[in-house]
Amino acid sequence: MDKLTYAESGVDIFKEEEAIKGLLSSIKTKRSGIGKSLGGHYAGLIEFGEYALVLCTDGVGSKVEIANAMRKWDTVGIDCIAMNVNDAICVGAEPIAFVDYLAIEDPKPEITKEIGKGLEMGANLANISIVGGETASLPEVINGFDLAGTCLGYVKKEDIVTGDKISPGDIIIGLSSSGIHSNGYTLARYVLKKSNLNYKDKFSNEYYLDKKIGEVFLTPTKIYVKEALELLKRVKVHGISHITGGGLRNLTRLNKNVKYVIDDPLEPQPIFTFLQKNGNIDDKEMYQTFNMGMGLAIIVSQKDVEESISILKKYSTATCKIVGKISKGKGVEVPALGLKY
Repeated sequence: MDKLTYAESGVDIFKEEEAIKGLLSSIKTKRSGIGKSLGGHYAGLIEFGEYALVLCTDGVGSKVEIANAMRKWDTVGIDCIAMNVNDAICVGAEPIAFVDYLAIEDPKPEITKEIGKGLEMGANLANISIVGGETASLPEVINGFDLAGTCLGYVKKEDIVTGDKISPGDIIIGLSSSGIHSNGYTLARYVLKKSNLNYKDKFSNEYYLDKKIGEVFLTPTKIYVKEALELLKRVKVHGISHITGGGLRNLTRLNKNVKYVIDDPLEPQPIFTFLQKNGNIDDKEMYQTFNMGMGLAIIVSQKDVEESISILKKYSTATCKIVGKISKGKGVEVPALGLKY
């Protein structure tokens, strides 16, 4: 089999970046006073007195295709919440409220009820309120359904985490993911198609206790709100990166003027080995498409490393360890794999 890539499966992340630039080039209006933009990276910040309000939006993506194939819709709501609240904490904010948008071909109650269960579970895990939403029946536009949402958070202005304090010598702490999370599924599904595998085939690995491939794919995205907020209360965090689409390249969103050296990465879960082997995917493509076992990266000064790890281990169910450091230069490197981005 030829080496598979994300672009070949239908998603070109570099073309997408250019498209986003095109979109943003048309948006010029800026409000002044309350509501004035204060910038941001993973989430947008706006002026609100002594606080900044935080807004971010995201969806579940093509993971919903697997939910439909497995007729299991009770976890995608967790993904929808997670992809948003994990972005909000990256600017140091506490997520507080959420609205969802469900576009669906045929609004069957047996499906929407299950989606609601996931949204409720995600809201509980993130300690947020779902204060509203919209459901649109779009049979001529949607095949199946699409689920997205928007999160509101807040942070005191002096506590905003911009990434500008990141400097050589800082340490990168990684928190393990729960699996693929909610990115890269177009490639993951393409691997199955090319390998003549089915979602209902057994995933023959003791790590997953003989679950079906589709069940492993539907493992919900890990929510990192509790441990991040506890850390932010006690340590001056220099940067937080939610590792989503684009993989390790997400780190450069924080500060483009330093180099992120991942010299001891977290071990990827077997799902990633499975995808890489069956899709004949090279390391560079894997690490710029998937989270590869690390769902969140936190950057602190050397003096705060011990306390940070202690807090994270106390409040998180994720595996936590030092994965790298900040050095002079630019980009991201994984020396053991010979990777540079």
